[in-house]
Amino acid sequence: MKTAISFSFILPSSSLFTNVLTHIVIWKYRADVEVEVRDEHVRLLKSLKDKIPQVQSLFVGADVLRLPRSFDTGLVAMFHDRAALDAYTIHPEHITVAGLGRTISEQVASVDFEDQVIESTIK
Repeated sequence: MKTAISFSFILPSSSLFTNVLTHIVIWKYRADVEVEVRDEHVRLLKSLKDKIPQVQSLFVGADVLRLPRSFDTGLVAMFHDRAALDAYTIHPEHITVAGLGRTISEQVASVDFEDQVIESTIK
């Protein structure tokens, strides 16, 4: 005798979703950059959340896998829209931290994309 199993999923209401623009940046530091300078860069990146009101959420961390293809530090920031990202980009605090990141890195890469997330996950 075969028994049929069925599953039901309750998905959140679409009104719980919001559009976001996600900004991801990764840095591969030059070999000659001291740990203290790297740590200061990460500290300054993390401080942007409290200094730039357009940032909805911001996460910064060091790579934990240390694979040959890995970068050293990554940032994920979320914004309501392109205008918010543009305001972040030209904010004096961001300009300062971005400049530091470029001077201590051999490579910087980024990607920006739009998506929908559950609103409670970005507060």
